[in-house]
Amino acid sequence: MKIAFATSDSTHVNAHFGWAPKLDVYDATADGYTFLESRTFGGDLKEDGDEDKLEPKLKAVRDCTIVYVSAIGPSAAARLINKNITPVKAEVENEEITSTLDRLVQILQGSPPPWLRKALQQDQKHNFEAAFDDEFEETEEEVLV
Repeated sequence: MKIAFATSDSTHVNAHFGWAPKLDVYDATADGYTFLESRTFGGDLKEDGDEDKLEPKLKAVRDCTIVYVSAIGPSAAARLINKNITPVKAEVENEEITSTLDRLVQILQGSPPPWLRKALQQDQKHNFEAAFDDEFEETEEEVLV
């Protein structure tokens, strides 16, 4: 599953979702994790009440199962949840991303808590729906040609 981290330094979970200059994305399984990419954002990110700044962030994490943040507003959290993406507040201020991933991998090797089992089920559903959408788009393109 893909996990995103709101960060300003690619080392710590230290950014508010709406204000994050970048989201680092990792692939995590019970066998370990791999860094995939940094998704960066520009502009005035600290403008409170500006819902438009959320759209690029929401699009950037649409393929993720979990998003770790230092903080998140209620509107952004609700929008993520509606997209079957689980927002998680870091347990410790300036928590290291690798520590979070190590703990997550260890949990995946055992018995994940209910919230994580639900997120994993949503990830499987999301992957199925994405495959179906891709197939539909290909069929639609063939019809249009």
